[in-house]
Formats: sequence, structure tokens, C-alpha cells
Amino acid sequence: MRLRDLAELVRAPAALSVPGDTVAGAAAAGGMRRSTPGLAAASVCLYWGGMAANDWADRELDALERPQRPIPSGRVKPAQALLAAAGLTAAGVGIAALAGGKRAAAVAVPLAGAVWVYDLWAKNTAAGPPMMAVCRGLDVLLGATGGDVRRALPSALTVAAHTYTVTALSRHEVSGATPALPLSTLAGTASLAAVVTVAASRAGRTKVDHSRAHHGAHPPKGEPPQPLSPENGRFRAAPCGQRRTVDNARALATGALAAWYLAGYGRAQLRAAADPSAGRIRAAVGAGITDLPQLQGALTAKSGSAAYGLGLALVAPLARRLARKVSPT
Repeated sequence: MRLRDLAELVRAPAALSVPGDTVAGAAAAGGMRRSTPGLAAASVCLYWGGMAANDWADRELDALERPQRPIPSGRVKPAQALLAAAGLTAAGVGIAALAGGKRAAAVAVPLAGAVWVYDLWAKNTAAGPPMMAVCRGLDVLLGATGGDVRRALPSALTVAAHTYTVTALSRHEVSGATPALPLSTLAGTASLAAVVTVAASRAGRTKVDHSRAHHGAHPPKGEPPQPLSPENGRFRAAPCGQRRTVDNARALATGALAAWYLAGYGRAQLRAAADPSAGRIRAAVGAGITDLPQLQGALTAKSGSAAYGLGLALVAPLARRLARKVSPT
């Protein structure tokens, strides 16, 4: 098995959309940690393992519908694909445990299980889109295991909803669809972009509790001074003007990235609605994969890490370029 065949088997360029799950989860849970790079690597391994398992499970169907794929074309043997899938999955769980400990392993194990359930059973059933959505939602939560996982739930649900739209489209990559399908997924895409933008705008309007800050600096008469700390509710707030500038910049970055996401993925869905042929549907699915970093970037910026968010979004052009050489679908 050649390296290029392995790259095609696991859809190597599509993995560029995966680390953004981890980063978005970490940002929402309190910020980047030393475990974040390791958890991102674990996510990539689990993703590639799932792709290899997908082709192994679909080898007979691909022989009829996609004979050029690595297994039906004879470039990769079924046993090799299965071994790669199992090895990458085990590596993903192991790396997650090493990087994030028991908390990360507690998410990585059900994530790996969900991926295999999707590949071996759910994919060709009505449970397919929601099961894949669960996989990507868990991937976001994997990145959040170093902090407050509950705070990452909105980001996980957003990525899960996006994944649902892509998976719903992918079920018609070979047969084509009616205009109603890409129009319905487009409505979901527009809603996600709007929700993320509005959430960032509302967060920017949150005011500092100046009375608590003042109380911390000047305790009531007769009470001894207490140290400034978030634990006892006494802290010194940043100057209002400075905080307002930071919040406005965060909201602006989030809105811009959400608009970029909508423009790319949304345009592909509009074209598919105008011509819902198999080729246009495949193009929309590809856009849903390669344009996901903009949405992940918007979520990361919304959580207060605008620089990381912009960095994630810049992955998208690279992903699209590589997708011309190795198909992400």
C-alpha cells in the first residue's frame, strides 16, 4: 500500500477540519491548555480511523458506485484498511489518555465507539446524520476536557448541527437530490451563522459588576480588607473603555468568520439547489468539510480567543487546495 493510497483511504486533507473541534472546545471551556495539541492529534487519528473503517464497510457498495476508491480499485486490500482503521482508532484513544488523562479518555472512548457504530451500522439508516453529529459534538467536548466541559456544550451543539447538514447532503452524493434538500440545509447553515454572531454580540454587551468590584476595593466600615480574587467575588475590573474595545473586537471577528463560513458553504448549497445533480451535491459536501474551520474559528473567537479563531479560519483555503488533489468525500 503506497502512502498516497493511504492518504486517499483516510481522506487526509479532510482532517484539517478536525483540530478546530478541539480548539473550539478548549476555548469555550476556559482557554488553551498544554493538553490541547495532544487532544487535537488524538482527534485526527480517530477521524482517519473512522474514514478507513468507512471504506472497509462500504467496499462492496463502492465496487458498484465508486470503483476508483482505494479498496475496489485493488490499491488497498480490505485487511489493510481494517488494520489501519483499528490502529488509528487505538492510537487516537491512547493519545487522548496520555494528553488529557482520565477525563479525556472518558470522552475519547465513547467517541471512538460512536464512529464505528456510524460506519458499521448507522450510516445507511435514518440514524446516520444524527449519529455523525454526535461524533463531531463529542470531538468538541474532547477538547474541553481540560476545563469546564459544560461551558463547551453550545459550541459542541453548533458543530454537531453543521455536521448534520453535511451528512444529510452526503447521502445523495451518488444519486443526486431534489432542490428541497440543499435549501433546507442552507437554512440550517444560515441559522448557525446568525446564532453564533448574535451570541458574540450579546456577550460583548455584558457589563462588569462595578458594585462588586468597588466593594472588593473598599470593604464596608468595620470589615477588614480582603484580597482581590474571583473566588470571593472581589476583583478589580478592567477599565470600561478597554473592556468595551476587546468585546467589540471579539464580536467583529466572530461575525466576520461566521459570514465567511456562510458565504463559502452557503454558496455551494445554493448551486446545489439550482442544480441538485450528484456532482453539485458532492461539491456542497466538500464545501461543508473544507469550510468548517471558519465556523470553528467563529466559535473560538466568540469564546474570547480571536487570534486562535482567525488562525483556524486560515486553514480553510489550504484545505480547499489540498482537496483538489485528494478528495475529502
